[in-house]
Amino acid sequence: MNLPVVAALLLAVFLTSTLSGVFGMAGGLVLLGVLLLILPVSTAIAVQGAIQIIANGSRAFFSRAFIDWRILGFICLGLLAAGVILYLVRYSPDLVVVCLAIGVMPILVWIPKDWLALDASKPHHAFVCGLLGGGLNLAVGVSGPTVDIFFIRTSMDRRTVIATKAATQVISHASKVVFYWGAATTLTPFEWAAIALAAPFAIAGTSAGHWILQRLTDADFRRWTRWVVTGIGIFYLLRGISLLIWR
Repeated sequence: MNLPVVAALLLAVFLTSTLSGVFGMAGGLVLLGVLLLILPVSTAIAVQGAIQIIANGSRAFFSRAFIDWRILGFICLGLLAAGVILYLVRYSPDLVVVCLAIGVMPILVWIPKDWLALDASKPHHAFVCGLLGGGLNLAVGVSGPTVDIFFIRTSMDRRTVIATKAATQVISHASKVVFYWGAATTLTPFEWAAIALAAPFAIAGTSAGHWILQRLTDADFRRWTRWVVTGIGIFYLLRGISLLIWR
């Protein structure tokens, strides 16, 4: 990475952290897309995880009073199970698979509530949320829409949704960094310094997103979440198809 690339990365970190601060997801989807343009897929997933730990960690801190710790515990159990499975099969990510998988994820947020009544407030649903969401986060780098279908259909208000999802993502991204640590060690000291420099930009973006969130209604929050994630998914799907054609 040269200086112009680092500057673009820092701007992307701020903007995507703001996006995640508002919707509790979507920012990680965009940030991973930026990183995939400049880094190998395994390294990009690890770096995105490191940056997202800061962004999600600050969001969880700002909303810590609203975290539902019971839900978080069951989700972590599911995440642990997913990590063990992927480790045992020696999973390695592929760029085309990553793009196509992320591209089809937004379909989940449009499924009618009556078709798939998932509720993260129920222990067994929370475990499945961790298993599927955590597994996808490890496998393709993001899992926001998958996790969202377990939260957007609950009776929790937007602040509890954002806070609990943020805490979940901190743990999930940390496990991703550990899982791809071998790829992360290929980064140069300059690149690690750029990642460290991204920390205040992530926190500033999260703070800006938190401010915007407080001015949204629950109805607006749910409606805009679907459209934002769908737009990002279409971009990934088209990129995945183009990579598949020219492979």
